[in-house]
Amino acid sequence: MLVQSSRFRFLFPPIQKRIPSSLSFSVASSAMDSASPSMLFLCGKSSPESEIAKSLKINDTLNLPNGGKVSALLQSEINTFRFGEHAFNVDLFLNSLSTKRFGRFLIWSPLLPSTHDIVSHNFCELPVGTVCVADTQFKGRGRSKNAWESPRGCLMFSFTLQMEDGKTVPLVQYVVSLAVTEAIKDVCDRNGFPFINVRIKWPNDLYLNGLKVGGILCTSTYKSKKFNVSCGIGFNVGNEKPTTCLNTVLKELSTTPNEFRREDVMAAFFNKFEMLYDIFINQGESIFWSSLQYPGFQTLEELYYRTWLHSGQRVIVQEKNEDRVVENVVTIQGLTSSGYLLAIGDDNQMCELHPDGNRNLQKKSNRLTIQKISGKAWILEALMASSKTGFSENTRGYQVMDTAMCYFHSSLI
Repeated sequence: MLVQSSRFRFLFPPIQKRIPSSLSFSVASSAMDSASPSMLFLCGKSSPESEIAKSLKINDTLNLPNGGKVSALLQSEINTFRFGEHAFNVDLFLNSLSTKRFGRFLIWSPLLPSTHDIVSHNFCELPVGTVCVADTQFKGRGRSKNAWESPRGCLMFSFTLQMEDGKTVPLVQYVVSLAVTEAIKDVCDRNGFPFINVRIKWPNDLYLNGLKVGGILCTSTYKSKKFNVSCGIGFNVGNEKPTTCLNTVLKELSTTPNEFRREDVMAAFFNKFEMLYDIFINQGESIFWSSLQYPGFQTLEELYYRTWLHSGQRVIVQEKNEDRVVENVVTIQGLTSSGYLLAIGDDNQMCELHPDGNRNLQKKSNRLTIQKISGKAWILEALMASSKTGFSENTRGYQVMDTAMCYFHSSLI
């Protein structure tokens, strides 16, 4: 497989509105920080999870990075406070949940620096599948270590899972993205809502009517021969700014005063994710594997391609040739086995497109060492890098979008 690009750009039909590159806006987090401990309500779907909650509270186990303090409370103590009608309804979520593992142990906070920090920092103290959700974040984790405020109405949660096969870890964000889109369809079907078509923009963004409404953040550490993965999701459910949200679009499509509820969306997500994740793990390498090695697409791959924005998309590839930059156009075919974009040139040459960790997708060199794994697939070196997305100038009558690979960071302990 020959690497043909030093960078490339997506070609889209013209889009009327310039899109902010983030769901939320940057703030001086110190202005919102408080010396008071963050309240964490520990909740369980059944008695085993409730017992875990009691143990964590008694032992004062949970904390925040850099010595940050939390106040652990039980689900039964929620009603002793007045949080208002817009607070997350724990009972509604748990009653809608039908999973065996994911989401059954819930941590809810009305105000929290970051849900991702709670699950990742306390990973080994929590049961696998734990979810942390907050009504408001003021140090939400974003790209380039930015601090982000997440507005009310936005569904913000992070959860944990463990994986053993390092080759599949970078691909789990695709399963998460797919579960979000399937959850929205499920909520629409169950409530008789008009169909709302949320689409996946590779690798980890969610779009609705041409606007970004969600994003996925996955991080991992390696310990005791297992990958401890923390997955974070931010999705605009009831906050119409800074882009749009589910309820704004639903209001435009419906004649009745229907609304999406964060609790329904999150429960539907875990119900879908558990099913899709089991398929992903049980079928292993055959899922999301390049069609070059496996004729036809497997179950998840077919569904993913029906949901993402890029099938057949034309991409400008810029290749440095001595002191000249040569532009070629390739067509997106799908994903490679390592989770990058698989493209084909007009000369039928296949290429795998990587990012450089900046705005553009690019290669470290014109040729990379190719390694054969188990005689089944070709993969190039994995780049675990942060990404940025945004729109730039119009080129050749198309809207040009720069993108980059997954915001997926892996470290060793």
